[in-house]
Amino acid sequence: MKEPEKEYLVLPRRLIRMREVLVRRQKDLVLFMDRVKNEHNFSALIRTAEAVGIFQVFYGYEEDRPAPINEAVTLGAHRWVCLEKVESPVEKLQEFRDQGFQVVVTWLGAGTLDFREVDYTHPTIIVVGNEVEGVSPDLLPLATHRIKIPMMGMVRSLNVSVATGIILYEAFRQRETAGLYDRPQLTEKEMEEILRKWAYEDVIRSRRR
Repeated sequence: MKEPEKEYLVLPRRLIRMREVLVRRQKDLVLFMDRVKNEHNFSALIRTAEAVGIFQVFYGYEEDRPAPINEAVTLGAHRWVCLEKVESPVEKLQEFRDQGFQVVVTWLGAGTLDFREVDYTHPTIIVVGNEVEGVSPDLLPLATHRIKIPMMGMVRSLNVSVATGIILYEAFRQRETAGLYDRPQLTEKEMEEILRKWAYEDVIRSRRR
């Protein structure tokens, strides 16, 4: 980081923590939320994604609506990820496929893998769907893997935030074992830009409220 410490508006120990987090951010592990509408689920998903070091979280709706963030649930986690609304989920997932990402979609239908059979150390975007309807049918053809969590009870599915948490922590386990958190994925310039936002611009913005 090349900017002078005096330009940041946070305590030194806070700045150290921010830098430690940025060094471990995973650019090639991405979460996409397809029509997740419940604010508790939406917010819990962001919180878990941030906890495993995800850098980008995308979401999409058919209608024009803001992100249903509940700050009592995120505990500020939405401030530490790049959260972006997508107008065309199909185009966005195709874009990731073109970049060499595997598109891992949660699905309860036929032709699914146990979620633990996927190698999440490869560039991966994980797609989770609406609480009732699941992932949109038009996104399924873009999946390189359709996955499910094995169930032994009468109920066939878990709450979307719980299910996604299980999947993300399997991805975390694999990536940690492979040493992917030990080497930065963000460039020095990217970290500088994010750090300036977190430790200067966001602080100024919050003081003006």
